[in-house]
Amino acid sequence: MTDAFEDEAEQTMTIGEYIEGVEAEELKADLVLGGDEGKDCTYSKGYMKRQAIFSCLTCVPDGNAGICTACSLSCHDGHEVVELWTKRRFKCDCGNSKFGVFVCKLWPNKDPENGENSYNQNFKGSYCTCGRPYPDPDSQEQTEMIQCCICEDWFHENHLGLDSLEQIPRDEEGEPLYDEFICQECAASCCFLKLYPISILASSKQKVAPIHADSGTVSSEKDGENAKKKEPDMEKDNACSRNQSSSSMCILGIDINSTSVVFEKKEPMFLSKIWRDLLCRCSTCWDYYTQKGIGYLIDKEDSLEEYEKMGKQKREEKLQQQEGAELNFLNTLNHVQKMEILNGISDMKNEFRSFLESVDTSKPITPDDVRGIFENLVKKKKQRLL
Repeated sequence: MTDAFEDEAEQTMTIGEYIEGVEAEELKADLVLGGDEGKDCTYSKGYMKRQAIFSCLTCVPDGNAGICTACSLSCHDGHEVVELWTKRRFKCDCGNSKFGVFVCKLWPNKDPENGENSYNQNFKGSYCTCGRPYPDPDSQEQTEMIQCCICEDWFHENHLGLDSLEQIPRDEEGEPLYDEFICQECAASCCFLKLYPISILASSKQKVAPIHADSGTVSSEKDGENAKKKEPDMEKDNACSRNQSSSSMCILGIDINSTSVVFEKKEPMFLSKIWRDLLCRCSTCWDYYTQKGIGYLIDKEDSLEEYEKMGKQKREEKLQQQEGAELNFLNTLNHVQKMEILNGISDMKNEFRSFLESVDTSKPITPDDVRGIFENLVKKKKQRLL
């Protein structure tokens, strides 16, 4: 019976815990938005390497248009807006020809269309191979989703094409050991990654078929020993690839344009923490990435890690500016004004403490209770000034 009452008891938290929670949510928002405060439309910045994008299904039910953070707040407030996390090389569509007579409030003079934008089913509010919305109103339990770094669609963990969820690289606490993920379909266009040492992957459970140098194709298991001798040395690769610019020296030692890869099984890829740094940047491989439309993989600013790092940096700068503004304000006050502020803070602290000690915890706090607190503060200030 005691356990039953404990379960029904309301959870409580200290003011410190509440502030920590608020700051954590603010940091999370800054990471998603890349530090964008949502004041200005990003259209003038062109096709940004990465930014937070939204889709307004009220204005464009077909889901073939995307809007920036500022437009989602200023132009589409109250609309059915789908949050798409981040998209690469995207230019804000708000108010262009796809929106009919609707005009963007922040940047009205836009081109009719942004031809280089890419749209997938996410813009319609659908995700994964199952095409379901997120959160799914028909599902009692929401399954965690992972974003593919190539197509940028999101996939439920149980729809990744794995035999078991245990194949997802995680540590003992369930935290991901991989940096990025490539879905089953996109893995085919990134088959060249199978030519690298297996340590480019976050899990050793994913097999890399050996390379047969004579035929220029990936061979079967029987040629494994010969291929291992020709596999690049990982230590040398790490040092070389991080500093390698476009040159004639290839880390792989083969022409990936003429080397085909045969998959034993169609499966997704989980990439290690520094996998992008390990990619060859010789002129041949560079041309290959460009032809396949995946040149962004060797652009450091394309990764979510760099995007979130930018968000953290902007957040720190914003907090420093706020602290500086507060300090500058205090420096403009004389001694009497500073003491008045300190006394006001002290009165508020004491009033809240007194209220919390006297309040009936079995009853909810009403607007009248809050008004009573501030009325008492006003009375104390008047008494102090008399």
